[in-house]
Amino acid sequence: MPGLIQRSGCNSVALETTLLLHGVPSSEGPSLAKELANICREHGAEPCFIGVVNGRPVIGLDDAELTSLFAANHVDKANTANLGVLIHRGKHAATTVSTTMELAAAGAVRFFATGGLGGVHANYGAEWDVSADLAAFTRFPVAVIASGVKSILDVQATREALETFGIPVVGFRTERFPAFYLRDGGADVDARFDSVQDLATFVIGELARTRRGIVIANPIPESDEIPRDEWDRWLTASKREAEAAGVRGRAVTPFLLGRLHALSEGRTLRANLALIRSNTALAAQLASQLSPHAGPPGTR
Repeated sequence: MPGLIQRSGCNSVALETTLLLHGVPSSEGPSLAKELANICREHGAEPCFIGVVNGRPVIGLDDAELTSLFAANHVDKANTANLGVLIHRGKHAATTVSTTMELAAAGAVRFFATGGLGGVHANYGAEWDVSADLAAFTRFPVAVIASGVKSILDVQATREALETFGIPVVGFRTERFPAFYLRDGGADVDARFDSVQDLATFVIGELARTRRGIVIANPIPESDEIPRDEWDRWLTASKREAEAAGVRGRAVTPFLLGRLHALSEGRTLRANLALIRSNTALAAQLASQLSPHAGPPGTR
């Protein structure tokens, strides 16, 4: 890849920059980056923030590069369709799930922690609205630790799409596929794993076998889950507002998330932070199994 800067190691955990630059209030991005980096190191792994700085894709942003992204007046979101244009034009860009997977795979980073995946939108059929995240799993051999898919999506349809694409969906200490703020999204996983060592061994073998990605479903901590009745009430109100405002396409997700944050009085953001911390910790434990300096593999 032209201009690629790679600073990843065998026990690196990929971390996306869209979360830091677009997923939380701008004032909280730098502190969240430090917190996630510390979580990785506490569990024996190295943080590997991924982004684009002045048109150069970077696998393992250093402090100066992260600071330049946080200080920029505007940072584009890079998806697999526009990444090449942003590189060509020398832009700053934050990587989404799909582009983080692409660059992680280029740097042989096997584990990537995020909050929730994109998927099939609830209006699918009336409009073609399917996240590029799903196609990325068919192209890039990276295991993504996530709390299922975002709760605003059609969870069942997304689960079916992953099966159609031949993407393994495994649960860490769960048989059920979560939906971001909800521990049970209404679908099953393909298999349950209870040991970090066993899961890491499976992932490395499966990535080598298929050269495709893997979904590792790690439900939001029980104490941080949002009760379903409250969630359903907020989501219904937010969708009505989006429809009344004529919001369509890529604008739907950020609009809904913004309204959910307001209606929940910040509870959705707090839940989001709780699950990304949990997913980062699990990803770091898995990545630490690959470290040449690690002792006997442990279990969680």
